[in-house]
Amino acid sequence: MWSEPPLLVKIFSVDIEIKTHNKEMLERHQECLKRQREAVKYRLKKLAARQSEITKKSSVIRESIIRTYEEIQKVLEEDLRITLAYLEMEERAAVSALDGLMEKNCSLIQEIEQDLARLSVELDQMDMQPDTMVTGAVMDLLNRTDPSSVNLDEAKADQILSLTNNMLLLIRSQTPITKKLIKSYSSEVCLDPETAHPKLIISPQGDSATYTDTWQELPDLPGRFDTTLNVISLQGFSFGRHYWEIDVTGKTYWELGLTYPTIPRKGNAEDCWLGRGNESWCVEFFDGEYTAWHGGVPHQLPITQHFCRIGVLCSFPAGLVTFLGADNMTPLFSFCAGTFADCLHLALCPGHDHNGTNARPIVICTPPTPTSAL
Repeated sequence: MWSEPPLLVKIFSVDIEIKTHNKEMLERHQECLKRQREAVKYRLKKLAARQSEITKKSSVIRESIIRTYEEIQKVLEEDLRITLAYLEMEERAAVSALDGLMEKNCSLIQEIEQDLARLSVELDQMDMQPDTMVTGAVMDLLNRTDPSSVNLDEAKADQILSLTNNMLLLIRSQTPITKKLIKSYSSEVCLDPETAHPKLIISPQGDSATYTDTWQELPDLPGRFDTTLNVISLQGFSFGRHYWEIDVTGKTYWELGLTYPTIPRKGNAEDCWLGRGNESWCVEFFDGEYTAWHGGVPHQLPITQHFCRIGVLCSFPAGLVTFLGADNMTPLFSFCAGTFADCLHLALCPGHDHNGTNARPIVICTPPTPTSAL
C-alpha cells in the first residue's frame, strides 16, 4: 500500500499549522480592531455628548447673564425714574411758589395803576394826602416776594449728583466684567535674551525688547533667531489659563503672540515669522492695520483704533488663543486651536525703527496683584 513520503507529510502538516496560526492571528487582530472601533465609537459618542453639554451649559450661562443685565438695567431705570421724579416734584413746588408771588405782584401793579389813574384826576387838589397804605403795601410785598427766597434744595441736589457720580465710578470700575476675570489669569514672564535676534536689546528685567540698528556680537546659540526680529519668553506654559498685556504705545509696527518652542529660528524660512507656520499664532500691526496670522493664513481685522495695550489670552482647557485691545478689552481675534501639541511661550517682535517712527520698545506690562485683579 502506497503512502506519502514522511517529509511531504511533515511539510503538509507544518503548512496547515502555519495557516491555522495565521488565521488565528488574523482573527485575534480582527477582534482587536473591532474592540478598538467600538472604543473609538464610544469615545466619539462621549465627545458628542460633552459637546452638547457644553453648548447647553453655555446657553444657560448666557441666558442667566442676559437676565442679570436686564435686571440691572431695570434697577437703574427705576432709580433714574425715582430720582427725576423727586427733582421734578421740587421743581414744580418752586415754580408754583414763584407763580404765587408773581400773581401777587401783578395784583399790586393793577392797584398801583388804579391809584395812578385816580391821582391824575386829583393833581390840582393841594390838600391831597399821600396814600400811605398803598406805599406800605408795596414795601411789604417787595419784602415778601424776594426771588432769592424761593430755592431748590440745592444741598440735596448736590448730594444726589455726588451719589450718581459715585455710582458711575463704581460701574466703570467693574465693567467690562471680563476685564477683572481675564486679568485674574495674569502670569509673570520674562524674555529669554538667548533667543533674541542680535538687533534686539532685551532689558535687564526681561520685560522689554528694543530694536537697534547695530548688530550685537552675541553667541550664535541654537535657540537664537538670526533673521526675524523675534524673542520668546523664558517660561513656557502647558496647562491652565494665562494672560499677558503688552504695551505698544507709540509704535507703528509690531508682532506679538504665542509659539511652540519648536518654531524655526534660523534662516529665511517663512515659518520663522510669527504666525506664518503651524507653530505660532500672532497679531500684527503695520501701516495702521491689524492682521491675525496662523499657519501662514492672514485674517485682516476691521479695526481702526490704535490700541496702547494688547492682551494675549491662552486657555489650554478650551484650546483657545485670544487677542484683545486691552485699553477697553475689545476682542480682536480668537484662534480655536483645539488641543495644543506642546507648551506655549509668549513671543514678541518690536519691528524695525522705520526711520525713527517705530523706535520705542515693546514692553510686557507688570501683572496686577491678585487683590487688585479681583
